[in-house]
Amino acid sequence: MLILLVLAIGASVGSFINVAVDRLPNEMSIVRPRSFCDSCKRTLSNLDMVPVLSYIWLRGHCRHCKAAVPLRVLFTEVATSLIFVVLYLIYGFGPGFFVISAVVSLMLIVALIDLEHGLILNRVIYPAIVALLVLAPFWQELGIPRDFFGMAGFLGSFLNSLAAGFGAFLIFLVIFLVYPRGMGGGDPKLAGAVGLFTGYPGVLLALWIAVVAGGILAIGLLALRKRGRKDAIPFGPFLAISAIIAFTGGSEILARYTEISANLIGP
Repeated sequence: MLILLVLAIGASVGSFINVAVDRLPNEMSIVRPRSFCDSCKRTLSNLDMVPVLSYIWLRGHCRHCKAAVPLRVLFTEVATSLIFVVLYLIYGFGPGFFVISAVVSLMLIVALIDLEHGLILNRVIYPAIVALLVLAPFWQELGIPRDFFGMAGFLGSFLNSLAAGFGAFLIFLVIFLVYPRGMGGGDPKLAGAVGLFTGYPGVLLALWIAVVAGGILAIGLLALRKRGRKDAIPFGPFLAISAIIAFTGGSEILARYTEISANLIGP
């Protein structure tokens, strides 16, 4: 029953994420007006806005004008539901689940907006950084092990997040200053938020996954001639998704990597 509840919560949050992705780049309120069809401007009823089910029932089209609804709507609602279930299985149904789910939702909003519009909005990333700074001393209280060179407690957790966030921000800032055409101005801010979220050593894993995944996709798009050498590929989605992966499975990934490396090197 709890898993079904978490699925429903995730789908509802996914629906809210879709609203944020549609409205924030256009400087619209995410609260008012009520959701409407982008094509015919008709206000949507409650039956039109049931997460996942309405999309399937209406076959991805507006009830009134039959205009196609982006597949991203369904994908986001389903993906958010599944991510929330994973978070529930890892952290249980307590304060940690809700806090981490909120941060993950922010990361998804950043990723989708950057993917569709090539923007990392200050009105999203700055509040996220502030929230993560407030949370930094309390990760251990939420069941997330985090210290700073053996320094435990609130201070150790805060310094760990701060060092990881500042380090990631500094690395990407240097890249941006040296080669501004290869990176957007929002990427260093997002990297800083990723560091605050994942801490050390999770930030290293997150950045490594983002760089490798971004490189593989870029090579693939070039090979298929879907992109040219001068075409921009948003890096924000790679950072945001890599942060979620590193936060939820970073310990297991690093443990497996250490085990494999030890076996390869031998005694």
